[in-house]
Amino acid sequence: MTTSRDQVKALFTNQEWRLNNLYYIQDVNGTEIKFQMNESQWQLWRDLHYCNVIPKARQLGFSTFIAIFMLDTCLFRPNTSAGIIDITLDDAKKKLAKIKYAYDRLPAMVKSSLSLVKDNTQELKFSNESDINVGTSHRGGTLQILHISEFGKIAAQYPDKAREIRTGAFGTIHSGQMIFVESTAEGAHGDFHDLTMQAKADQDEGRTLNPQDFKLHFFPWQQHPGYIADAGHVIVPQELTKYFAELEAKHGIPLTAEQKAWYVGKRRLVGPDDMWREYPATLEEAFNASIEGAYFKTQMTKMRIDGRICRIPFNPHIPVNTFWDIGVSDTTVIWFHQSGAGGSHALIDYFEDCGEGVDYYVRILREKAAERGFIYGKHYGPHDIEARNWAVPGAKPIKDVAAEFDLNFEVVPRISNKQDSIEIARGFLGMTSIDEEYCAQGIKVLDNYRKKWNERRADWSRDPLHDWASHGADALQTGACGFEQAKKQQQLNYRNSRRYA
Repeated sequence: MTTSRDQVKALFTNQEWRLNNLYYIQDVNGTEIKFQMNESQWQLWRDLHYCNVIPKARQLGFSTFIAIFMLDTCLFRPNTSAGIIDITLDDAKKKLAKIKYAYDRLPAMVKSSLSLVKDNTQELKFSNESDINVGTSHRGGTLQILHISEFGKIAAQYPDKAREIRTGAFGTIHSGQMIFVESTAEGAHGDFHDLTMQAKADQDEGRTLNPQDFKLHFFPWQQHPGYIADAGHVIVPQELTKYFAELEAKHGIPLTAEQKAWYVGKRRLVGPDDMWREYPATLEEAFNASIEGAYFKTQMTKMRIDGRICRIPFNPHIPVNTFWDIGVSDTTVIWFHQSGAGGSHALIDYFEDCGEGVDYYVRILREKAAERGFIYGKHYGPHDIEARNWAVPGAKPIKDVAAEFDLNFEVVPRISNKQDSIEIARGFLGMTSIDEEYCAQGIKVLDNYRKKWNERRADWSRDPLHDWASHGADALQTGACGFEQAKKQQQLNYRNSRRYA
């Protein structure tokens, strides 16, 4: 059966047909194959909006889909400008190389009428005046299609660059043009998180989106048909058995034995700390995962698997201790703590504010006591409250001013090595449960407390990043170190009592 000229023309004017029949790519093994949309790519294609934010699991093929979509649109719609932004220029160039690979393998009749007039590692320009450029930012000119890859990682490691992308690159897209922002999540903070949460709120409220609103497309790992393994000889650990049961009970996500076997194996390779970020089953899970370089990543992941981030019933018979980090010109943080059986701990409330004096925070303590029935025990303050003043030079030290308001601090001596303080806090968190409602901001703090990123070495430094999360983390370290020193003193007292008994 022959195909008429009109039939061929009809096919070539159908973008869906072109996307699934014209282009060749390399699969994960480096084998050349015809590009045809997988299930996740089909779902994105069917649900496309002008502005699209795509939090996702790894290796679902969205970068490839967007690359082919971008090439096809540029070829068959003259005067189209497209841009790709990635975390590094090398990563962006690799995406352009995928596009060039697909172009080179087009039918000769297509290439002869839509030839390349500029071809280098950062730009492709076609004879119909369409072009594709890549880089780590974009400002100036007008784009019809913009792809921002790994925006979660950009926002976490380079917040200034993320801000530049939102103010600069987003501004190059006019209403009615297209943006793809796709990434794995990288902590519950930053531009990618905020963009996703706004799109989720619009989705939950059933809002009709205008062309400049972002539409949420979330793609979990279990949607990939290839994420299965032989379940015959796989032993599912108890903690994952509980996790899989909660996925089904809380989120309506039943997994097959083969999917569970794949997850067990992949988790062993990737490590439990990174599994939720790389292969989330739910949107909440994706953003609950701590970011790269986070000091408490292992402890927070274990807490979630153990179910220790939960609602904690307040026990009115146990004193409530407070852990402080006091900011004279920036944020002051208070954790509210109760001791439990067997050396366990419960963080039952969290408060932070800035620019206020001691009388304000004393009032907060009293309000918490009245609202929740707290009876206070010890107030653990950092070592510098004996030297620093709360307001102006020459005033009394913070400790003395607080005592005038009947707030009597236990001063926690300074630990000279910050890494030792962090390690003590890690051990403390291993014995701790956190109230998910009253400590919601504190949980974000612990997820996001991280090392500085050394851009010159492209690696994490040993020193903490001083940002919005550092104050709450320092307050926790104050309390953890206070308890550690009290425990050591008890052990010393016990040994002395035995020695002289």
